[in-house]
Amino acid sequence: MSPRTSPVSGPITIRRAVARDAKRLTRLVRGSGAYQGRYAAAVAGYRVGPDYIEAHRAFVAVGADEHAGRVLGFYSLVLAPPELDLLFVADEAQGRGIGRLLVAHMQSEARAAGLDRVKVVSHLPAEDFYHRVGAVRTGTVLANPPAVPWDRPEFEFRIPSA
Repeated sequence: MSPRTSPVSGPITIRRAVARDAKRLTRLVRGSGAYQGRYAAAVAGYRVGPDYIEAHRAFVAVGADEHAGRVLGFYSLVLAPPELDLLFVADEAQGRGIGRLLVAHMQSEARAAGLDRVKVVSHLPAEDFYHRVGAVRTGTVLANPPAVPWDRPEFEFRIPSA
């Protein structure tokens, strides 16, 4: 199996992000292969700062196998209004179930916070991923040039009570 299609090859720990993760998370966003070409401008100056990490429920997936504690992905959950603000998996770790683990963790956090729904405005190349992990398409967010010059699909995760 290739690294893009193999299952997670070792334990993945999901922990709360801390201020010292900020530079790594910024690099993950800016280096994402999903934001190449026409999408590059959307993340060119993007920064995940310590202030963002402290203000939101941000969690990182850390590999304990060959990646030796390296951050392989992360997400950020905003509680009011409920939204999955960011979700990124390192390009070389995609296809290994890490995104699915992060979504399941987000749903657990949302449930614990008493939320019954979480919105996500998807990047176009991530649309199929959100379908596969159970999000329901609810609409389209229209382009907002110059920051985002394309329409984006809007999804919702329905969070069942425990």
